Amino acid sequence: MFIEKNQHYNRHDGTIEVICGSMFSGKTEELIRRVKRAQIANQNVEIFKPEMDKRYDDHDVVSHNQNIIPSVPVESASQIMLLASDNEVVGIDEAQFFDEELPNVCNQLAENGVRVIVAGLDMDFQGKPFGPVPHLLAIADFVTKVHAICIQCGALAQFSFRKVKNDKQVMLGETESYVPLCRNCFTAYHSVEKKSR
Repeated sequence: MFIEKNQHYNRHDGTIEVICGSMFSGKTEELIRRVKRAQIANQNVEIFKPEMDKRYDDHDVVSHNQNIIPSVPVESASQIMLLASDNEVVGIDEAQFFDEELPNVCNQLAENGVRVIVAGLDMDFQGKPFGPVPHLLAIADFVTKVHAICIQCGALAQFSFRKVKNDKQVMLGETESYVPLCRNCFTAYHSVEKKSR
């Protein structure tokens, strides 16, 4: 990772790192890896996730590979500011589910010297920008876009295709509801869906 190879990186300088991509691309896995490295370095770390995300656990952040790290569930981004005042590193998972205040919170933390590591979907199931993540990408010091593997053709996948009929932007689910697709397969599936309507 560039952030870890950058010799000019100073642990006392605040930064915003964004890890984005489709579902099943390893975003949470990468967040946990970076946070654990900070813990090994004896840095004061806290991880936050949206309270609504209870897919694997009510409190812990859990990756699809079942890697687990303790976290604090919060209802709003502003709560992170209140709870993270003494931390050197703050991790935030499932950023797309937070309110539009999240970029301001991340900026404030970074300006206070905190290393902020954020993971989230950059696009929803329709391939449209999702929640506060596009804003975070614009203000981030470092961006890592991770990819899944398209279940249709095996190419790199950057889209999360929803298999079930539901037009709500936010719908929690796993492999029973979503699959990763590449651009070509995602476009093909959507054109079939439009014709069937």
